[in-house]
Amino acid sequence: MENMDFKQIDEILAKYDRDNSRIISIMQDVQEIYRYLPQDVLTYIAKEVGMSESKLYGVATFYSNFALTGKGKYVLKVCRGTACHVRKSGNVLQALYEATGLNEGKTTTDDGLISIEIVSCLGACALSPVVMVNDTVHAAMTPDKARELVDDLRAEG
Repeated sequence: MENMDFKQIDEILAKYDRDNSRIISIMQDVQEIYRYLPQDVLTYIAKEVGMSESKLYGVATFYSNFALTGKGKYVLKVCRGTACHVRKSGNVLQALYEATGLNEGKTTTDDGLISIEIVSCLGACALSPVVMVNDTVHAAMTPDKARELVDDLRAEG
């Protein structure tokens, strides 16, 4: 922790007056920087806002939007809700796994470019099956479109 520069974290903490009642906003801003919540940063934040590490960790693990491990530049959320399931999102997921070399146990590529997450519902049932890449919904996905999507993301870097 001593080697880490906490300047950006200090700016975020100052923005929220180091007020632990605003911890969710603080953690959202921190996650925007790192794409996850590094353990050293959580330890630092807990100390700075006067919270126990265990309570802060409890908040971070309660909300599914927070990640405690690194994610790729592109996070592909594959909907497995009923409408998507019926329209074969499992085949799309399998194509994404094959195209990236990922699986349920390994969710981020070694180069840190792509992560795959399985979600219960993305709220886009009429467009199913869907894959969301960061904040962009890709509708009516097929295994071929999924492979093409991975190729496009790799080309963009």
